[in-house]
Amino acid sequence: MIAIIDYGMGNLHSVSKAVERLGYEAVVTADPAVIMAADGAILPGVGAFGDAMENLRETGLDAVTKAYAASGKPLLGICLGMQLLFTEGEEHGDHKGLDLLPGRVVRFQGDYKIPHMGWNKLQFGQESPLLRGLEEGHVYFVHSYHALPEEASDLLATTDYYQQVTAVVGRGSVYGMQFHPEKSGELGMSLLGNFLALSGSPKATGV
Repeated sequence: MIAIIDYGMGNLHSVSKAVERLGYEAVVTADPAVIMAADGAILPGVGAFGDAMENLRETGLDAVTKAYAASGKPLLGICLGMQLLFTEGEEHGDHKGLDLLPGRVVRFQGDYKIPHMGWNKLQFGQESPLLRGLEEGHVYFVHSYHALPEEASDLLATTDYYQQVTAVVGRGSVYGMQFHPEKSGELGMSLLGNFLALSGSPKATGV
């Protein structure tokens, strides 16, 4: 079973449906016991960094998410959910993140369109189970802030938007995708499928 962590911000339905299309059982939940028992967990997110962290703290799901990551079972942050994995973010003031990955989330700066919205090509960096068997292609981004990992080894894939932009991160069993895999066609679904396979969760018969 795959837990979709419900802290009040995120495309919970679309992520859940994508997991089910790939043949896995998905449960949208804020129950710590259900989350901790899951084979894999996904932290989605849409909105502002500070508001999301406040919701996580108020519900106690910040501690649950950290405990889940510490368990060694795979955790995936999507879009804002990926940004929350980092140490801190500067959206509407400085806010502490989950600090599962060292780094900072900052706003795009430049004379170009913000938010970064649309299809951009991934450039794979380091080898990772998340990228295994896949070829570089386009995925769908919508974001005004981007992550600056402190450790180069945590950066698995980038894209180009007037600069190198963090697109996929990973450390141990903790992963993140800045784009929306469930809205990113075949490559997005393949990336999500690779993550789900890491969970070892049984697929539905015939899928």
